[in-house]
Amino acid sequence: MTQERKKTLHMIFRKSLLATAAGLLIATASCSFTSNDPNPDKDKLLVDVISYVLDRMHFNKVELNDQFSEAVFDRYIDNLDPRRRFFLQSDIEEFRQYRTQLDDQLKAKDISLFDLTYNRLMQRMDESEAYYKAATDTPFDFTVQEDINTDYENTEFAATPQELQNRWRQQLKLSTLVGLYDSLEDQRLALENDPNAETKTEAELEEKSRESTREALAESYDFYDDMRREDWFSMFMNSILAQYDPHTSYFAPENKERFDQQMSGKLEGIGARLQKKMDNIKIMEIISGGPAWQSEELEVGDEITAVRQEDEEEAVSIVGMRLGDAVSLIKGPKGTKVNLTVKKVDGRKEIYTITRDVVELEETYVKSSMLDKGDAKYGVINLPKFYVDLSDYSSRNAATDVEQEIKRLKAEGMEGLIIDLRNNGGGSLRTVVDIMGLFIDKGPVVQVGMSNGKREVLEDEDKKIVWDGPLVILVNELSASASEILAAAVQDYERGVIIGSEQTFGKGTVQNVWDLNRWVRNSDVGDLGGIKVTTQKFYRVDGNSTQLEGVKSDVVVPDRYSYITIGERDEENPLPYDRIESAKYRKWDRSINLKQTIAASKARLAQNDQFKLIDENAKWLKNRSEDDVYPLSLAAYGAKMKQIDEESERYSKLSDYETNLDYKSLPYEVALMDQDSTLRKKRERWHKSLSKDPYMEEAVNVLGDIQTGNITLGSAIRKKD
Repeated sequence: MTQERKKTLHMIFRKSLLATAAGLLIATASCSFTSNDPNPDKDKLLVDVISYVLDRMHFNKVELNDQFSEAVFDRYIDNLDPRRRFFLQSDIEEFRQYRTQLDDQLKAKDISLFDLTYNRLMQRMDESEAYYKAATDTPFDFTVQEDINTDYENTEFAATPQELQNRWRQQLKLSTLVGLYDSLEDQRLALENDPNAETKTEAELEEKSRESTREALAESYDFYDDMRREDWFSMFMNSILAQYDPHTSYFAPENKERFDQQMSGKLEGIGARLQKKMDNIKIMEIISGGPAWQSEELEVGDEITAVRQEDEEEAVSIVGMRLGDAVSLIKGPKGTKVNLTVKKVDGRKEIYTITRDVVELEETYVKSSMLDKGDAKYGVINLPKFYVDLSDYSSRNAATDVEQEIKRLKAEGMEGLIIDLRNNGGGSLRTVVDIMGLFIDKGPVVQVGMSNGKREVLEDEDKKIVWDGPLVILVNELSASASEILAAAVQDYERGVIIGSEQTFGKGTVQNVWDLNRWVRNSDVGDLGGIKVTTQKFYRVDGNSTQLEGVKSDVVVPDRYSYITIGERDEENPLPYDRIESAKYRKWDRSINLKQTIAASKARLAQNDQFKLIDENAKWLKNRSEDDVYPLSLAAYGAKMKQIDEESERYSKLSDYETNLDYKSLPYEVALMDQDSTLRKKRERWHKSLSKDPYMEEAVNVLGDIQTGNITLGSAIRKKD
């Protein structure tokens, strides 16, 4: 087994362990936390406006009572200190005076609990800096026999500062142990390949790992030092909103803008992803096709030290600046120019002028490929998200892009189509209706239920059919919301075959996003941000809700998530499943021998050794993920990891699987690759993963079954195209 695979497996097997180590990067804050001059008027106004919106807009009318208050309180404390390493039990007891009062406080716009917990958290974070520095000042003794339990959800808060300090010591020791063990394994493998390879002592490797742990904590403290009071207040508000349902949430102003960008798949700026490392703003990625990429001047690793707008004389230093504020200075409207002072990777300092433009985030967008199997040609469309520009539907969106790719695939002689919705978390409902319309002449696609009991049927009213041939939809447990509506419509119309997990995610609710400032007039408290509220529920055209139940695949294939709790049914406070009256629709009237095709696929899968092994591996991964106790001695930890490696060896050949299917980009994209080597690499990587994908292989087999069972349709397609 390669060291790379070992590390990949460890990352899966040691879920709780690595969550602990990673938690050190995301759950700490600085002793020099910025208070940002709290504005109680804004906080109270925010509570008032959000309460107003929820009362009038939310699908489920929630009663504010003691039970509501207790649930919010418990969730809020868990969110503030999920790993039980800041608050003491005495703090929790002090907070508990508010456990049944939050409902009354919300009505009175009283934020006493937030003020108390926020100030106490800042105090405890101050103190925690001394804990982590003391713990990493001297070498850890990895000969001591002790264990750590990483099931923090069921861990009590520390009773004393000494107990809390010991908890920090154990967590940091675990993080250092992980790094030490991996370094020793790397060194062992290096010596096997080259007996003269440079080696370090265990003490030297321990020091290196301990220093990495310390540096990671310093960076995370620096990151949280940039957080504002309003960021913590957002956490408080979202703890309240989660009691309504899992998908109702508050967006602080910056997060609202980020949400809009994710939905549209584009932004206006220079086309670079930035990250703050200590006090420096570094370029982590150049987005293909963006202004920075086109200029060929900026590169990954460059540090941006100052920003000057085209209409200003002085540059503004962004060294030590909050990342969000630095990003706000760098991005801007299309066509404007920004001057960046840059420290290059080699140490040189340069000033570059970049003209901002609309940057499209290509990983959000549709991509397609063609493959040959025997004499047949099949198309694959990968749809990561149902994207749309919320302010301009006529702009680029998922539906128009899917239609365009289908036409391009047809031009190359496509005889069967696979749409890959795996890991697609949803998006625009309108694009779902338009995409389904590409495969049927007309009819209802989804029903939308209102809180008042009324329903709206969203229909495809365009009789045009863009693709009338064999169709397969690939899904998994992470296919959610809009993905489930498309899969359900295809299934209800018997338009194609759904292949994937036993059921999809099960999110059958509709959310609307509003700018909270629309409800406030003449206020000087600043931007209030936005709110995403569950306002409706999805129903299939046959009347069943996708809520909790999801879409049951026609052909069930095992995957790594098969036995791990995931989906809407595992969320807190999900809305219930129900059903309504069926809409009037007519099933696909062109036979695709659906029952025979599904039966043939199931029979084929029952004999497939690869899927049998995937199923065994999924069961084993579930058992590994439930292991929360880890030894903190090197010998015991090493023995545990070696046992995991030995057990995992039987599953190593999963990654060696080859389908012998060859995927090719379409001609228009091949032409683009001549000017864009990054695009070429992305597609090569995608095609390589497809060629090793047994799920895609079975989808191709199903298309073949549909064709051979319906020669007339197949012939008609070939003649027409």
